[in-house]
Amino acid sequence: MRTGSAEDHRPARQAPTGRDSGQATVEFLGMVPLILLLLALCWQFVLVGYTFVLAGDAADRAARASAVGESCQAAAVEAMPGSWASGASVSCPGHGYGEVAAATVRLKVPVLFPSVKLPLTISSRAAAPSEAAE
Repeated sequence: MRTGSAEDHRPARQAPTGRDSGQATVEFLGMVPLILLLLALCWQFVLVGYTFVLAGDAADRAARASAVGESCQAAAVEAMPGSWASGASVSCPGHGYGEVAAATVRLKVPVLFPSVKLPLTISSRAAAPSEAAE
């Protein structure tokens, strides 16, 4: 037997007392609101990004439709899901009879669900060379 080793002076492991039981559950329940808030914030960022994508795509389709002499408002609204299309603002100043057909789409950003909107508006502009016969 060796003397002076660290193994000899280590205290014996004691059985857990009743004071520690359920501690992991309490810590988890304390973190649940923070976890849910973080998930909601991440989802909101996804909705903002998706609104940017939808606005850009709708403006591009509206400009192409206007370039060939079709209705740009109809093309923009058709490119969006119903909940985004309900609050959309589409403007096409040239309507495809100039050198360049332009379109601007403004969408309101939803809050956690597409039916509830933030006061934040995403705007996107697009242009296409006019192909309509005069």
